Amino acid sequence: MTDTTPAASPLAIIVLAAGKGTRMKSDLHKVLHPIAGRPMLMHLMASAAQLGPERQVVVAGHGRDQLEKALGQSATIAVQDPQLGTAHAVQQAEGALAGFDGDVLILYGDVPFVRAETMQAMIARLHEADNPAAVVLGFEPDDALQYGRVIAAEGRIARMVEHKDATEAERQCRTCNSGLMALRSADLFGLLARVGNDNAQGEYYLPDVVNIAIADGRTCAVVVTDDADEVAGINSRAELAQAEQRWQQRRRAAAMADGATLIAPETVWFAWDTQIGRDVLIEPNVVFGPGVTVADHVTIHAFSHLEGATLAAGVQIGPYARLRPGADLREKVKIGNFVEVKNAVMHAGSKANHLTYLGDAEVGAGANIGAGTITCNYDGYFKHKTVIGERAFIGSNSALIAPVRIGADAIVAAGSAVSRDVGDGELRMVRAEQLVKPGWADRFHDAMKKKKGG
Repeated sequence: MTDTTPAASPLAIIVLAAGKGTRMKSDLHKVLHPIAGRPMLMHLMASAAQLGPERQVVVAGHGRDQLEKALGQSATIAVQDPQLGTAHAVQQAEGALAGFDGDVLILYGDVPFVRAETMQAMIARLHEADNPAAVVLGFEPDDALQYGRVIAAEGRIARMVEHKDATEAERQCRTCNSGLMALRSADLFGLLARVGNDNAQGEYYLPDVVNIAIADGRTCAVVVTDDADEVAGINSRAELAQAEQRWQQRRRAAAMADGATLIAPETVWFAWDTQIGRDVLIEPNVVFGPGVTVADHVTIHAFSHLEGATLAAGVQIGPYARLRPGADLREKVKIGNFVEVKNAVMHAGSKANHLTYLGDAEVGAGANIGAGTITCNYDGYFKHKTVIGERAFIGSNSALIAPVRIGADAIVAAGSAVSRDVGDGELRMVRAEQLVKPGWADRFHDAMKKKKGG
């Protein structure tokens, strides 16, 4: 049987990111400010990537160098200078899209949470039977404020109008313009060339392409998202914090829906790529940085901070534990209060229960690391590794001076500074000789009291 489904058109993405972001009051480009540990622009690009675009163009102005560094080879940078409005910004992508024949999706770098499903709905509407010249993404906020309106009936646009130019009747329309748009490349740049700047700002506005197409007798359509937060722009630190809060609320809800227990959800902060298993218990005030994977049946006690760490099934950490990049905790490892682990593998059943630093280390299965132990991994120029064998016992307040190897079943006595390898089953005690001077303390106290009294 022959498949008569039309092949999907090639897709190009244009992301507008030329604004100066003056309200951020920052040296960092506005669209590179992070949400959940990831630049807002990269949230958007990740969603767009799900549609498999053939080309991606980011229109930059201020902070071009920062954008180039963040994007690498994943997108072409087009420069808008001077900045003469949104239509003018999209025009700057024409060179990068030379020879491209397909659909074009126009997005905004400071509107980072548009879902791939919404983008796909816009593209699908572009290919319906009425063959619209443009598809606009609309939204219906609780308060329409100063947003431009999309005047439409049954999904077909009659007029796009800015709030200041709208009649009182038009302002009663609840469908607002998000600014996002989908068009065919064959239509886009011809329409843009006809946009004028006869307005109060003297700028070329992208919504005008819709009114021009309608005047030509073409159909233009609106797709309305059911989530106004999806198209919320971020222009200030306060709006950035609000976006972070919305993202975190959804991620917390997803974690609990997937089988994790959050004792105080509002105090747990996830990163964009945090992976959480089932039957995981997360106590209050836990922070996840990027790169954390947590398997099933893990307990994370309060006030712990994790970044770049992998936790296998049955691990327990905290309270007040810190896992840094490269921390690899295998099954049923225990990390207690005020323990820091960095670039270290802790094999099954090993434990460090209090006040310990383990950096650039490998700890064997079943080993016990006593309170106050540190691996001295840095000599001021290079990092060195400490290897601790299976079932080894490291006494409290020990310093393991890397590079050093502690054998299986070995014991390091409390208070030792170990700088040479310890064999399997050995006891290593490295302490100065203990001296006893009877009566010395009494004489010292008497002398000091007389001196103070004098």
